[in-house]
Amino acid sequence: MAQSIKLGDDIMNIVRRESELQSRSIAGQIAHWVRIGRAIEKSGNFDHARITAALAGDVETTAFTDEEKDVWLDSFVEKMGQSGPDEDAFFARRRQLGLGVGLDAAGNLVRETAIRKA
Repeated sequence: MAQSIKLGDDIMNIVRRESELQSRSIAGQIAHWVRIGRAIEKSGNFDHARITAALAGDVETTAFTDEEKDVWLDSFVEKMGQSGPDEDAFFARRRQLGLGVGLDAAGNLVRETAIRKA
């Protein structure tokens, strides 16, 4: 039985582009990548537990295989794009103080007072 899942727009853009390049349907491309990912995880060259430990800072990445490095880097980049509670609290406090809270598309510092006026 077919199942529906939600994927982020960034992932779907990659899937669409690659499915066109490979002459596959979107579902076919995702299924293809699932089979490849499963095969890599089951191969002797990949240890998911080591990658998880490295993301937690418990293992050095210097001894990773090429496959492990690729998965670790993808996971690392994804985690770095997500704010944690401390970061959220830091920027909430800056907004309360009317201080800079980020950069706009042009790279200019955005202040809370500018956001309120807009």
